[in-house]
Amino acid sequence: MGQVISLGAKTGSPANIDALLALTATDMAAVNTAILARAVSHVELIPELAQHLINSGGKRLRPMLTVASGRLCGYDGENHIKLAASVEFMHTATLLHDDVVDESHLRRGRVAARTLWGNEASVLVGDFLLGQAFKMMVEVGSLEALDVLSSAAAIIAEGEVMQLTTARQLATTEDDYLAVINAKTAALFSAAAEVGAIVADRPAGERAALRSYGRNLGLAFQLIDDALDYSGAEDELGKSVGDDFREGKITLPIVLAYRRGSEVDRKFWKRTLEKGDRGDKDLAHAIDLLNRHGALDATVERARHFGAIAVDALGIFPDGDYKPALSDAVNFAINRRG
Repeated sequence: MGQVISLGAKTGSPANIDALLALTATDMAAVNTAILARAVSHVELIPELAQHLINSGGKRLRPMLTVASGRLCGYDGENHIKLAASVEFMHTATLLHDDVVDESHLRRGRVAARTLWGNEASVLVGDFLLGQAFKMMVEVGSLEALDVLSSAAAIIAEGEVMQLTTARQLATTEDDYLAVINAKTAALFSAAAEVGAIVADRPAGERAALRSYGRNLGLAFQLIDDALDYSGAEDELGKSVGDDFREGKITLPIVLAYRRGSEVDRKFWKRTLEKGDRGDKDLAHAIDLLNRHGALDATVERARHFGAIAVDALGIFPDGDYKPALSDAVNFAINRRG
């Protein structure tokens, strides 16, 4: 079992998104309706598999960013609903594809779709959801929003390929890894926030601010995921502690521990991660090394750094309900335990 590290807040903001949930409740109900309507197909397996993942939990933070950023920018129409649903479909498709690549057995604490229906069905239903996402983008009629979201889709795919090239590669640098998560995770957060400003027809400066907010929130979110994989509470993680270790993933805590460790330590990482030769006690030793060299705490500090950039990016917007709620989302991402 991992040691649960303290991710205590260093700001006065609450470590929850209650305010954001309340502000976006009506819009998110409409987003959920759109999601359910677009997951329908006469091919029986498609809605069955899609519903399995759609109903498996999660706070739908990414589409919530689209809704909230649009309202922050004063938007009072309905096109942000379709864009938010598109964002969620893109995310869901990515999860389906990720689980196939990673050979995962669990997703958000439930059996992964690939385990129930197979890899082929998971990939193809992911493709169906991407198609539905792009249909909704086209219906909105904004070429700028379509450009931002379609570019994000391409970047996410590049990030997946980049992750494959760094798998089991202990030569991976911190810069290399940040490039991977910038593409794989932060790109969708960034696009989700930016399209809120686009649909509200706001100027380039506000678009750039929300793009920066989303990107840095996404980086912080993924870095906390990396730390939690070795230190979180399993009942909140929705997966087993140490899954990244068992899958041979090179994440930032590993990058830092490998460089900070002794030659003996590095031989351990080479055996367990590069060669895949792992025994029953190796996870416990890995967690001990990560704590001994401060790799988990350092990863959390990196996350706080990106979180601070995200909060500062909101500074150009006028005070109101949505600005502090979006700030709270950053604090929540950094201080969660699962």
